[in-house]
Amino acid sequence: MPRKKAVKKTTVRKKPVKPRRASRSGSRTPRRPSGASGKPAAKKPAPKRIAKAPRKDSGYEAKDIYVLKGLEPVRRRPGMYIGSTGIDGLHHLIWECIDNSLDEAIAGYCTEIGLTLMSGNKIAVADNGRGIPVTKHPQTRKSALETVMTMLHAGGKFDQKAYKIAGGLHGVGISVVCALSKWMKAEVCRDGSMYAQEYSRGKTKTKIKKIGKCSGSGTNVIFEPDPEIFSAKDREMPKFSWRRILDHLRQQAYLTKGVRITIIDERKKDKTPKAYTFYFEGGLTSFVKYLVRDQDIVHENIFYFEREKENIIVEISLQYTNDIQSIEFSFANNINTGEGGMHLTGFRTALTRTLNDYGKKNGFLKDGEKLSGDDAREGITAIITVKIPDPQFEGQTKARLGNPEARTIVEAVMAEAFEEFLEKHPTDAKKILEKSILAAKARKAARAAREAVIRKGILDGMALPGKLADCVSQDPEESELYLVEGDSAGGSARQGRDRHFQAILPLRGKILNVERARLDKILTSKEIKALIIALGTAVAEDFDLSKLRYHRIIIMTDADVDGAHIRTLLLTLFYRYFISVIESGYLYIAQPPLYRIQKGKQIEYVYTEDEKEGAVKKLGEGINIQRYKGLGEMNPDQLWDTTMDPEKRIMKKVTIEDAREADRIFDVLMGVEVAPRKKFIQTHAKKVKNLDI
Repeated sequence: MPRKKAVKKTTVRKKPVKPRRASRSGSRTPRRPSGASGKPAAKKPAPKRIAKAPRKDSGYEAKDIYVLKGLEPVRRRPGMYIGSTGIDGLHHLIWECIDNSLDEAIAGYCTEIGLTLMSGNKIAVADNGRGIPVTKHPQTRKSALETVMTMLHAGGKFDQKAYKIAGGLHGVGISVVCALSKWMKAEVCRDGSMYAQEYSRGKTKTKIKKIGKCSGSGTNVIFEPDPEIFSAKDREMPKFSWRRILDHLRQQAYLTKGVRITIIDERKKDKTPKAYTFYFEGGLTSFVKYLVRDQDIVHENIFYFEREKENIIVEISLQYTNDIQSIEFSFANNINTGEGGMHLTGFRTALTRTLNDYGKKNGFLKDGEKLSGDDAREGITAIITVKIPDPQFEGQTKARLGNPEARTIVEAVMAEAFEEFLEKHPTDAKKILEKSILAAKARKAARAAREAVIRKGILDGMALPGKLADCVSQDPEESELYLVEGDSAGGSARQGRDRHFQAILPLRGKILNVERARLDKILTSKEIKALIIALGTAVAEDFDLSKLRYHRIIIMTDADVDGAHIRTLLLTLFYRYFISVIESGYLYIAQPPLYRIQKGKQIEYVYTEDEKEGAVKKLGEGINIQRYKGLGEMNPDQLWDTTMDPEKRIMKKVTIEDAREADRIFDVLMGVEVAPRKKFIQTHAKKVKNLDI
């Protein structure tokens, strides 16, 4: 199965900031502590407050109060309902439709769900549930189908008669999809007849019609997202992602045992449609096995339990690996609560307390020793899911569960079940405790090392690294830091830069692979310590993004295998310990040219093999081609003109498209296990171009 890339790179050609061009001197200019002269500014007297006369009536009358009807609020403020009008919001439309089908499955009325990606950016979601009722609704005097599709807060999930447990309890899901679709059609099979109705931008387009006979029951919804909502002047309409849909529906199939989910991609007419089917009898246990498939596991038996207490069903599965990172997925009524909530808090509390109690009882922990929550969760892969009659989600996108009772109940049943597991499997319990105790020792060592770095900085007057050629500007918004491979390239960059806003930090050799090391070992690396001090944010628990000294951090390495390796090591460092820098859009990758092509006085720099072929054809015979294998081969002026000048340079902005998949890819590429990395290389080797050996 094809893999999703760990990071998404967006080409950025120009920067909005145009600082003045200063001397290209390589000398370091210290930053002034305050003011232009370094002296504190004279204290100005406080301005005298002058009482202002009240404003005259501006004509604010009852007629100025707007009442939005029907689904107008959704179209006016779509972000309030689907989070954004970008790629995430677009896919949220699918999730809302799928949630309705899953609710039928959870209630026991649906066994088959199908999703089809059609040409024209259309999506069809079908199920063999009961089918939305089509008879007249007593309150709206419209059919129940039209009511559900075109009215907010209309659905069968409020009185818990039709659905005891459901994910779409806010009652706005399918109507929001209708409001944000250029065109939508609902087909319902009930009582041997097929009914259909069409809609456009939240309004009914046709009357409900009986279009034929059918067997069984179910609902099929086809919709086309509205370009007026999902495209803007500066961007095209986003496309549905096959990979994102696959990952989401695989996840839902794990969470809903016994339901078959099929996905078909019909968008390319010249190719056979792609299709996947997910069906898992193992449920969460199968999910955990899938997530740890490339990992070195700590214990053999996977922990799993399902219990109901006070009408709340709790289902949890977990396994420890020898990774440093932890993975925790939490769900409420099959909705992925990406920001956690009360159920996740209850799980964490029970896990830590149970391990501490077992460790003290069985002599693993001495008097006074105690595991922290981070110690208990290091290397864990856990799935926490609750089914709750009245979930209280924070925000319409349902990213966090707010029910206080969920915390109490999850904590109680988790503690009881996990204690039983540890008592029943003493060998597994011993390995888990040893893993957590090792994490505790490493945490203490890391704290000492981290404090030593900070303390040294304080003793040195917060002096910056000696090899850092800092910039003059103290404004992080216009300042940028180039992380340059080697002293030779660093020298060219120092001489070629605009020192008013560009700082240079040369890195000698390949930095430590942080995927395989704990923080205490990482902080012994001179190169990494220099980088941490240069950034100004500190690291780990002391990390503070507001203290970042540069809002553009640019990785600039050679265009060869070693350069790519150094770039990957730096990306791993930022992903594991400075992920907020990436999420805030501050990390970039420089794109130096591959070739310098000259004919007479005409010179062109090209960045790809295709561009080289085009330039050769355009310039004709009698040309000189220079291949740049290292940044040090360029003189300062060439490096400025091609790679550092904001008006001409090309940079790639590093973003995280899917944090969980990025986490897994970094494990595969940079982790201890060799077999997954070998498999990855064999799978993707044919896609590599221009490999220098």
